[in-house]
Amino acid sequence: MRISVDVVEAADRFEELIELAQRGDEILVCRAGTPVAALTAGTMDDVWTLAARGRANVPAGTTSNHDDCYDEHGLPK
Repeated sequence: MRISVDVVEAADRFEELIELAQRGDEILVCRAGTPVAALTAGTMDDVWTLAARGRANVPAGTTSNHDDCYDEHGLPK
């Protein structure tokens, strides 16, 4: 079953929506009637598979170090 809920309603009913997703329902979270997210059930293996797929698109030598954005005290420049 496809279930569409507004963002605010989804926040209020989050636990219930998770249970519905686990049983196989498709949960669409909408803002102003437009779907902006989908809630689906998965496993940690699914998460690791998605992470590996994303890492494959990152150029070699790229890091997530953003030291150039902060001063010597750790504050934003």
